[in-house]
Amino acid sequence: MTTKQPLPEAVLHPQAIISELKKNKITHVVWLPDSETNFMYQQLMSEPTMSLVPVAREGETMAIAAGLWVGGKKPVALIQNTGVFESGDSIRGLCLDINQPLVMLIGYRGWDRHGVTRDSAAKFIEHILHAWGVNYYLIETDEDASRISLALEEAERTSKPVAVLMGTEYGS
Repeated sequence: MTTKQPLPEAVLHPQAIISELKKNKITHVVWLPDSETNFMYQQLMSEPTMSLVPVAREGETMAIAAGLWVGGKKPVALIQNTGVFESGDSIRGLCLDINQPLVMLIGYRGWDRHGVTRDSAAKFIEHILHAWGVNYYLIETDEDASRISLALEEAERTSKPVAVLMGTEYGS
């Protein structure tokens, strides 16, 4: 008889994400900051190689990122999964219809790596991404952060948006 070992808690530090963004020469992070991502916000504000572009609504992230991309910059969008729902038409009309190679870093609110997902935001996000044909990667730890580079390579190769679902809160 075997006993199940509890899964270790996942830890994802902002610096692991920022290192991947720097390695891939990301110029701008278009983002709606929230209270849960304060550690990331503080570190991005002190990062001299990237500009942080705050928005008032998640739906604006796609239009601003598209404008930066048309202007020769290399942005990413950073929003929560609930923001993807709010951004639906701009993802369709900008990211998908103009073949924008945008990586969307998406906070996976409600995700539970232990198997029980009660939050409808978590229940619907993967279905929505499948419906739009947007491929995605899941990151939960610093070791997973290299998947951001995979997503960026895929977005460039396919000229399509790619999502990175961040399945844990940031550690300090």
